[in-house]
Amino acid sequence: MTILDKFKLTGRVAIVTGGAGLLGSEFCRTLAEAGAAVVVADLAEGPARTVAGLLTQAGYRAIPFPLNVTDPASCAALIETTLKEFGRLDILVNSAALDPKVSSDGAVRDASSFENYSLEAWKAALEVNLTGMFLVTQAAVKPMKAQGKGSIINICSTYGLVAPDQRIYQKPGQPPQYKPVYYSVTKSGVLGFTRYLAAYYAGTEIRVNSLSPGGVYNNQDETFVKNYSYRTIMGRMAHKDEMNGALLFLASDASSYMTGGNLVVDGGWTAW
Repeated sequence: MTILDKFKLTGRVAIVTGGAGLLGSEFCRTLAEAGAAVVVADLAEGPARTVAGLLTQAGYRAIPFPLNVTDPASCAALIETTLKEFGRLDILVNSAALDPKVSSDGAVRDASSFENYSLEAWKAALEVNLTGMFLVTQAAVKPMKAQGKGSIINICSTYGLVAPDQRIYQKPGQPPQYKPVYYSVTKSGVLGFTRYLAAYYAGTEIRVNSLSPGGVYNNQDETFVKNYSYRTIMGRMAHKDEMNGALLFLASDASSYMTGGNLVVDGGWTAW
């Protein structure tokens, strides 16, 4: 077997939650191109159908699934549908999450200060970003355990490693804006969840790792892009396809001796 063979996913089946998102759709395409059948799972059913349809048109195996990660019944139905359609489950990518974006006009959605942040918003974020990951993984790991092998990749963030630099969200002459508290807290929790599961499945071939992307360009305001880019060693934000190589590495046998790890792809943001 060559090193390139180790990256192949022929005959394997993958689920990507948040599969219709900016990175989720990239992950779906990457896994499909490597040979896996892909379940595009997303709360947004229409976009999930679009992503799955594009993959199918390109000759890959893919189906959509309307997933609510906070609903145990929906998570169970996701696994049932996957097994019925493809007969197994080898890879789970937990990419679904609430993440307040910087819009094209420079505004940060849900940008309340910590002092005024609502309990309702806090609870909703924990429900999706942590409890949702728990529920999907709890359902998905059962067929993996029966098979004796599986790879789980939890999408984290540099803000799970370091605190947000709130200065990059400010614009002269505008009210203060902030990356909300829940984002760092939940992404830090993803790392703890990853390490717990990796250790829990010690002695098995179920591997659990996390991937921590840096900021990805998505038509953000020019001021924000400039501020963010200045903070990275590489001097720019990531392109949306620049996490794909790391994702494929973690999903495939190329990372067969890696579990409980966190792969950081951030242009050097956390290196200084």
